[in-house]
Amino acid sequence: MIKKKVTHTIGPLLGLLLFTAALFVLHRELKDYSYHDIIRSLKELPTVRIYAALVLTILNYLVMTGYDSLALRYIRNPLAYRKIAFASFIGYAFSTNIGLSMIAGSSVRYRLYSAWGLSTIDITKVVAFYTLALWLGLGTVAGVMFLIEPLALPLLLHLPFSSIQLLGILFLILVGGYLSLCALRKRPLRIRGWELSLPSVRLSLYQITVASLDWSLGGAVLYVLLPASPVLSYPAFLSIFLLAQIVGMLSQIPGGLGIFETMVLTFLKPILPIHVILGSLLVYRAIYYLLPLVIATMLLGLHEIFQRKAEVTKAVLVLGQRIPGLLPNVFAFAIFISGAVLLFSGATPAVNWHLSWLKEFIPLAVIEISHFLASLVGVGLLFLAWGLQRRLDGAYLLTLSLLGAGIILSLFKGFDYKETLLLLIMFCTLLPSRRHFYRKTSLISQRLTFGWIAAIILVLLCSIWLGIFSYKHVAYAQDLWWQFTLYGNAPRFLRAAVGSIGAALFIAFANLLRSAPVESRLFGPADFEKAWTSIKDSRRTYANLALLGDKALLFSENKTAFIMYGIEGRSWVALGDPVGPEKETAELVWRFYEMCDRHDGWTVFYEVYGQNAGIYLDLGLTLFKIGEEARIPLETFFVEKDDRRNLRRLHHKVERKGCTFKIVPSGQIGPLLPEFKKISDAWLESKNTKEKKFSLGYFDEQYLKKFPAGIVQRDEKVLAFTNIFCGAEKEELSADLMRHLPTAPNGIMDYLFVELMLWGKREGYRWFNLGMAPLSGLEGPDFPSLWNRFGSFVFHHGEHFYNFQGLREFKEKFKPFWEPKYLASPAGPALPRILVNIASLLSGGLKGVVSK
Repeated sequence: MIKKKVTHTIGPLLGLLLFTAALFVLHRELKDYSYHDIIRSLKELPTVRIYAALVLTILNYLVMTGYDSLALRYIRNPLAYRKIAFASFIGYAFSTNIGLSMIAGSSVRYRLYSAWGLSTIDITKVVAFYTLALWLGLGTVAGVMFLIEPLALPLLLHLPFSSIQLLGILFLILVGGYLSLCALRKRPLRIRGWELSLPSVRLSLYQITVASLDWSLGGAVLYVLLPASPVLSYPAFLSIFLLAQIVGMLSQIPGGLGIFETMVLTFLKPILPIHVILGSLLVYRAIYYLLPLVIATMLLGLHEIFQRKAEVTKAVLVLGQRIPGLLPNVFAFAIFISGAVLLFSGATPAVNWHLSWLKEFIPLAVIEISHFLASLVGVGLLFLAWGLQRRLDGAYLLTLSLLGAGIILSLFKGFDYKETLLLLIMFCTLLPSRRHFYRKTSLISQRLTFGWIAAIILVLLCSIWLGIFSYKHVAYAQDLWWQFTLYGNAPRFLRAAVGSIGAALFIAFANLLRSAPVESRLFGPADFEKAWTSIKDSRRTYANLALLGDKALLFSENKTAFIMYGIEGRSWVALGDPVGPEKETAELVWRFYEMCDRHDGWTVFYEVYGQNAGIYLDLGLTLFKIGEEARIPLETFFVEKDDRRNLRRLHHKVERKGCTFKIVPSGQIGPLLPEFKKISDAWLESKNTKEKKFSLGYFDEQYLKKFPAGIVQRDEKVLAFTNIFCGAEKEELSADLMRHLPTAPNGIMDYLFVELMLWGKREGYRWFNLGMAPLSGLEGPDFPSLWNRFGSFVFHHGEHFYNFQGLREFKEKFKPFWEPKYLASPAGPALPRILVNIASLLSGGLKGVVSK
């Protein structure tokens, strides 16, 4: 766990260090240029180049749809091209700008493709296919370009080789090796228990062709924005572009921001003026990165509206893979950018005519205070973006307040109407989205991850560097801090920078010094009273399994709800949905997820119902149907019905053998326990098995004393028994630990269940829960995934290991309603290990799994 945490910390830290180094290099390279030189180069950029860059960007994003088209062809699951193009464009617009790390577990493609019927395994293959294609195309184009146009590497980079020809040869060898592997190997590759079929050579060549065209067009967008030069051919520039992209991707900074620009400047400065290069790079970022991101965000919003409209006319499947779960992440990123814009605006000079016009209406003191406060609002938005990603209602309300303040302050500090318009759009977009931020927990109770801290530091560093660069012509003096003049932009920047850093440090230290969260522990005597209130008020009887004492409990803040869970390997497995009031569910699920994350564990919810699917999807988990639960409506349960003829015959047969049924109250269980023990031991020996745990009761005297029991007797001798769970408000009744003597009459368990149901009916209970039939109900058309096909195969052909069909047939005799149950867990390579961990928990260890 420590190793994993260190790994998670090193990535963002390395990116932050590389970005800081890039800022240092940029500052040194631009020492002879001013902020106004770059603004002038932007204004002088010919319009025809901008139009050409726009056309090439559109063409590039169209080519990118080829990745997904080929990937869906590879998995043999075609979709309409309009759907492929939609998912591809939005996916690449987000991943190009911010990567998937800030989307918190929620993949754009997963949300879209799963809604169109693709399974988690298929989507994982699509992602693997296009990721591989991306690198294959990069290797192919870079390999060829590095050989045709070998760059002389600057000494500044301190690399062990002076030319990139060696790197080009290495890339081409790797690409050739991949093609050879596709041609020669017919069997699937096995990677960590996963089988991966290699594409055909023809499909691989298509894969490389599309990716090569993608990289070539990406470089062409920036090339047309640069001024023409007789010594800078397109192949020579493409070598520079690709090397800068490789370094940018290795830095782990989204879009290679800062790293990419530094590499391009380093190689092009002997050919073109640096301020002109930087101006072209800024326009390139706006056209190739930010413009597609804005369009993708708008399309995502329109898709959300369409989805909501569709939900009115069509019932949503319980799995409901839908866009709303993605929106908080989109809002988080948008608000983070808004905070950065406020900070960057505070670090650059205001437009003089704006200030001249503003002074006629607003006193200088208001302008000064507005400038200072706007930067503090920017810092606040950076931190609140984290809270929005965590779905905190407090973060939502505070963000709206700061956006409103930012709108007013942006006008008062320099009549920055563009900035005001941006904040107003964010405000109006966020305002109707209250339902997505449902967590009532305190904002200050959330601990920032190192990745978010690094991102915030990165923005602060950018704003400070931008201010230093913008006012480097102003000689520093102590008097600057106290200068208050209409055109005193440098003093305003200094004051705002100190205020921003101070605010950020205050929030960071407050987050660091807050009290550590209370961790849960194994169920103990002191927890009984706390848990018992929630258990006896639960209408679902599985809540009683908390009393086994083999699971840890995580309580809600007010102790009215809890999650019971076990830990096996890295899997933190919660049994069922949270127990307690429905209003506590979402927050408790999030707290469990955050606790697992602190301990580098996989968050898993086992045997959950469909009503909380949206919350699990918000965590980035995937839902797998694992079976169906049999529930019998007791009001309409009659043994005399014709469709229960066989059940009635078995019942009468056992009665004729002198067997009788009796309910024993919990207070009278003690004297019967020795007899129960003998029955249990004999049953386990006859089945050649050991006690199951975690999701089922096992023989424990203290546990059995807590519940009433149903027993079958003959001549005062107990032949079979079960402890009984009773749900609140007489909603549900169920049997837990079921045992019978091997010598008991055939059909004794049918008799026991029938008598229990008839008793429950007389007592006024609504449902009898017969428990889950594992892997049943997975073969329907609504569940076309590989997981469901595999589960269905095991259900029909796995009788040597477990009586799957027999158990379903036994329960089907009672004519139940079948309710689906799910596993909510991370998908991908972790899934096989999670399944093994769950099996180990259920069987009391891996030995129990293997022996069974």
